[in-house]
Amino acid sequence: MSLGILVVGNNHFIVRGPLPSPRAACAIAARWSSIRIGSGIDMTRPEPGFPWRASTKEFRENLEWAVVIPSDHAPSGAVQTLLDEMTTRGVAVRRDGEWEGEEMPPLH
Repeated sequence: MSLGILVVGNNHFIVRGPLPSPRAACAIAARWSSIRIGSGIDMTRPEPGFPWRASTKEFRENLEWAVVIPSDHAPSGAVQTLLDEMTTRGVAVRRDGEWEGEEMPPLH
């Protein structure tokens, strides 16, 4: 199973699962951003029909993909440094407009 980072403004998720399409990336971000602490929902456990799960402890060298969803907020300095490191390692950091014929839908 591959490992990546999904960045939404100044928030991010380390994700186990395949590189998501723009639509799937927005769906993951919307789903996980709305989960509240104490809700009983565990984003780190697999769910039927949903191939992504959050991961809490990973090595940055193992990240294979990155998706940055457009936002009014910039990534934190630490996350931007990580994205820069990934680019240096040759990992594609996908941003709006860099997807082959597919635009990132608006995040609601």
